[in-house]
Amino acid sequence: MEKVSLRDRVGRALRAAIISGEMEPGVVYSAPSLGARFGVSATPVREAMLDLVREDLVEIVPNKGFRVTEVSEDDLDQITEIRLLIEPPAVSGITSVIPEEDFAELRELAQHIVDGAEAGDLVDYTEADRVFHLRLLSYANNPRMSNLVSDLRAHTRLFGLAALLERGELVDVAREHHAIVDAIESRDQGAVEAVMRDHISQVRGRWADPDRERSD
Repeated sequence: MEKVSLRDRVGRALRAAIISGEMEPGVVYSAPSLGARFGVSATPVREAMLDLVREDLVEIVPNKGFRVTEVSEDDLDQITEIRLLIEPPAVSGITSVIPEEDFAELRELAQHIVDGAEAGDLVDYTEADRVFHLRLLSYANNPRMSNLVSDLRAHTRLFGLAALLERGELVDVAREHHAIVDAIESRDQGAVEAVMRDHISQVRGRWADPDRERSD
């Protein structure tokens, strides 16, 4: 089991809450209130928040706490465009090198995403999704690429996740990760690239906030 510090665990939970939209842009959050939310003291929250300040995910509001930074519609479009350039061909390229014995692990990671959706926990869902996608990229043995994708994902805002959950559609979206594993296990590089491209495109499709006006 991966060993991480409390600060890192809190940081991951905070990133997931920001990405999923549970922590809203422009809202000021105090360390004590977030500590109560995640069941920890205020200290690891402050430490994790300072890490997120350096990543430009939040900003300090003196004597009040931290504010989630805004991400524009153009920013989200650009993030998606870059991910589409990187991830589909990268995952397609590693299709033939994933050992057969690793598919049980990949299916377990995919199931964690489904579990998060079924539980209605957007933070768990978002973190499980992050772990799954970065695990696939790890087979490319290109840490710079993995770090870039991780950073892009951290700056994404999936405003539509809550709406998908309310409509009962999030579990179906989560199951797309099993379809990705199916395609990889078939060793069909064209199918892998196609399913990855379709999946990532959802970030600017049904995962976008329907109440937000696109600035295309």
